[in-house]
Amino acid sequence: MIIDCIADLHGYYPKLEGGDLLIVAGDLTARDTKKEFMQCFTWMNNQNYEKIVFIAGNHDTLIQKWDKEQDSEGYNGPTSNPDDKIEYLCDSGTEFERVKIWGSPWSLWFSGINPKCTAFTGNENQLMEAYEKIPTDTDILITHTPPYGILDKCKNGHVGSESLKKQLFRIKPRLHVFGHIHECGGQQIDLVSSICVNASIVNERYEHVNKPVRIILNP
Repeated sequence: MIIDCIADLHGYYPKLEGGDLLIVAGDLTARDTKKEFMQCFTWMNNQNYEKIVFIAGNHDTLIQKWDKEQDSEGYNGPTSNPDDKIEYLCDSGTEFERVKIWGSPWSLWFSGINPKCTAFTGNENQLMEAYEKIPTDTDILITHTPPYGILDKCKNGHVGSESLKKQLFRIKPRLHVFGHIHECGGQQIDLVSSICVNASIVNERYEHVNKPVRIILNP
């Protein structure tokens, strides 16, 4: 299976080669407007993949609002229908070509966080509650935040989630895709049982510098 991984688009639309599965790990727009989300979904739909799966990130406050209520025009937000080419996951799963996929948008709240960028944020206890829902037979795990100590280093040190790291080693997915920490974008490391990918396409200055990460997942 040919899988391309991207995250932290922040309004950029990278050139993609096409393949079987496209994974988008949150932070889709530059200004969190409905117009931008509609443009992003249209762009996704035009990409040459059999299936596209995406989650929200901490910048995607409008998606979190849509999860709770309709907007003024009656829009309910992105769909979670496994029969659709594009599928939205929020602490939920899907299956594609017998591969089980789980997506969770959560990341850690921290002192000084931009109040406009707090969608799906919480403390470690709240994140643990979400991550405990991840099935043990998950093949591909998609989260917005990295696990602690794995492609999560920025000027403040390692800032990933400890509770996610515990779940990663409990579940041992074949592939774990995340973003959020731009400084480690475009990188992957191989653990004993899992490939971990920080798929951010932007750097810490929000410049589009990183290419999508391509993974070949054998049956």
